Amino acid sequence: MAPANDSERSHVTTHVLDSTIGRPAGGVPVVLEHDDLGNWVMIGAAETDADGRANSLGPVALPAGRYRLSFDTKTYFAEQEVHAFYPEVQIVFELADTAAHYHVPLLLSPFAYSTYRGS
Repeated sequence: MAPANDSERSHVTTHVLDSTIGRPAGGVPVVLEHDDLGNWVMIGAAETDADGRANSLGPVALPAGRYRLSFDTKTYFAEQEVHAFYPEVQIVFELADTAAHYHVPLLLSPFAYSTYRGS
């Protein structure tokens, strides 16, 4: 499965919002992995853009299964000169509908985070 190019959107995308400043979190390293019989296998990686989005995380089509997004929040907050309680956020989710796009946003602060199934 080849990574998506700039004109194609990955099957899984994300958007990170820094809720402490009310703006997108650009520069957050993100890794997409697939659970292959109990072993996490990296599918793709990206860094959020200035709008906090990562639209080129991997292929445009993925099989059904369990996936994980890992966000390197320590790197992001260190660049902001902010000490954060969570150095990494991992979101595990089930991709069941192979025809549907999966958007997994992250609302982030140094001491809390929240996520939801986006559109």
